[in-house]
Amino acid sequence: MSRPFIVLGSLNAMLAVILGAFGAHALRGRLPAVMLGVWHTAEQYQFLHALGLIGIGLLALHLPGKSLLKTAGWLMFAGIVLFCGSLYLLALTRVHWLGFITPFGGMAFIISWLLVAVSVWKCE
Repeated sequence: MSRPFIVLGSLNAMLAVILGAFGAHALRGRLPAVMLGVWHTAEQYQFLHALGLIGIGLLALHLPGKSLLKTAGWLMFAGIVLFCGSLYLLALTRVHWLGFITPFGGMAFIISWLLVAVSVWKCE
């Protein structure tokens, strides 16, 4: 169960680096400053939660009772897709209704981190 999260985390970290470079080089001067800020927020959250996915995968190698960690991992991945994906699209398209998707991704992140904490707490 740990392998998918380590792979997804690594691929998302790679993608965050690529999208960060793209934003810094290709989008500067083409997007308004506020939309570049939105892009930067997406890239930061993607990278942070990519590391979170790797952490979940590593925890799963060492902790018994991995069902909460599995749920946490899939919620974290869903959060990356919903939160970061909606912000990337918002920055590129300026279609503001995409901002309504973002909080669902944020909630997935919050619940995911809570499940990680509960999983570790229960193992004592």
